[in-house]
Amino acid sequence: MSVQPAYVKGHIISKDGTRIGYRQMGKGPAVILVHGGMMAAQNFMELGSILADEFTVYIPDRRGRGLSGGFGDNYSLLKDGEDMQALVRHAGAQNIFGLSSGAIITLQTALLESSLKKVAVYEPPLPLPGIDHSRMNKKYDAALAKGDLAKAMISVIKGTGDPSFFTVLPAFITVPLMKAGSRNRKENQSDEDVPLAVLIPTFHYDRIIAGNAGDLIEKSKSIQADILLLDGTKSKKFLKQALNELAAALPAAKRVELKGMGHLAASNGENPAAVAKELRDFFKK
Repeated sequence: MSVQPAYVKGHIISKDGTRIGYRQMGKGPAVILVHGGMMAAQNFMELGSILADEFTVYIPDRRGRGLSGGFGDNYSLLKDGEDMQALVRHAGAQNIFGLSSGAIITLQTALLESSLKKVAVYEPPLPLPGIDHSRMNKKYDAALAKGDLAKAMISVIKGTGDPSFFTVLPAFITVPLMKAGSRNRKENQSDEDVPLAVLIPTFHYDRIIAGNAGDLIEKSKSIQADILLLDGTKSKKFLKQALNELAAALPAAKRVELKGMGHLAASNGENPAAVAKELRDFFKK
């Protein structure tokens, strides 16, 4: 059984007064890790613990989750960017990494905060012409309206195309498994870990983030930091297409494709060690 890595808790106050809590571990230059949708800081504990031997790692709970305050009125990508900007300034961080919707927030943060020197993103689901997520969204909304959190989560997992077994097993197997997982707390979880049943409805706000990112590729051309673009060979075409568009707009960015990995490679239980290797090499240069 894996052991929960040791960490200390802290918080900052964002521009609109929202409390943003974080977990901190390690020693060295500051690195901020921004989690993706239906996640919280707990999902980056393995990645953080690997990096903690050379970096002071800050893993925030994005607003609406865990140690942080609520989404608030007029929620937007800008607010999430301001949350991370406040943490960047508090930590004195020059390095930041984001996964999925957290990668969108990471790009927004880099637009707001010029002190960042190294910006790494893994498959930001940027909106592009011709990409239609309406089927996934309808299934998610319908399941959520019925209170069926398991089906709601499975609809999102299948929509993002991560190669975990949940995408290939039929619903009559995966739904009971997911229901059990959303009810039970694992023995090695921290008291600050956010239950899956709380995280699943937050995907609604990740869709707002993606909807606000229509011009983010063009805006990203003004980012002065060095940029690392990461993706996996097993991820869905629309995620690769978005990264291709971003890479075309940012010709100086470094691009790394990780073999055999999918959309959630950086999270616990997937392959955070491989992602950590790329981040370590990038942040140390």
